Amino acid sequence: MIILDYRDKRPIYEQVTEKLQNLIIRGALEADSKLPSVRSLALELSVNPNTIQRSYAELEEKGYIYTVKGRGNFVAKESEWREDREHLIEEEARSLAKHAKEAGVSKERLVSRLAAYYEEAKL
Repeated sequence: MIILDYRDKRPIYEQVTEKLQNLIIRGALEADSKLPSVRSLALELSVNPNTIQRSYAELEEKGYIYTVKGRGNFVAKESEWREDREHLIEEEARSLAKHAKEAGVSKERLVSRLAAYYEEAKL
């Protein structure tokens, strides 16, 4: 399910967050399905439970999961996290457009390259 890269310079909780987020986005973890408990996932990954707790807290803040007191953490419906995801993409696009304009890249060139990258993208 989750494989950590100890050579990655990012903190472990960020890697766990990213991996779980990708599993949710790709549909590998279905809406309303229960996530492993903090302890069990920490044991499985050989990390401190606080690391998993921090990752779950971040995912909950972004709307990818929700907590039910006494029952655990569950995957949120797509509508809960889709808006956040689209907002991040729009911010990246705004930044990309600004950098392209500063570098003198024409709008047509930027749009055509972006369209090509979109077609090349693999899920």
